[in-house]
Amino acid sequence: MIVLPKRSKIDVETHINIVPYIDVMLVLLVIFMMTTPIIEQVNVTEVDLPRNDAKAVDFSEQLPTIITVNRNGKYSINSMDDAEEDEKNLTVDEIAARVEARLEFYKEMKFYIRGNGKVAYETVLGMLNLLQERVVEKVGLIIEPAE
Repeated sequence: MIVLPKRSKIDVETHINIVPYIDVMLVLLVIFMMTTPIIEQVNVTEVDLPRNDAKAVDFSEQLPTIITVNRNGKYSINSMDDAEEDEKNLTVDEIAARVEARLEFYKEMKFYIRGNGKVAYETVLGMLNLLQERVVEKVGLIIEPAE
């Protein structure tokens, strides 16, 4: 008779190996940590707030047009000559005519509005609208740096 060798039982591990589950949980944790700030920002309206520590603008190339709105809501515009003073108490129509004349000669002229902090917002906004109607693409606002 043929004698067959006896089979031995294979050692089977009966506990669950949790190391792969820990790896999966860490990956999910990292994913949630990265996506949570993005989800929170979706409902926020983005606004570019004005800064008081903005860098200075270089006026060495060309003298810009600076329209000033004083405390009483009166307009003045800088002269094209450095030696002359600002021309004061101009009407909106006079400002518009001077802006158009400057745009004819200097196509790349920069325009800035310097509004008094006490003047009504509506007055500065009116000047912004006027410049926009006169085909001025970019208008800067001049502010005082914080101390």
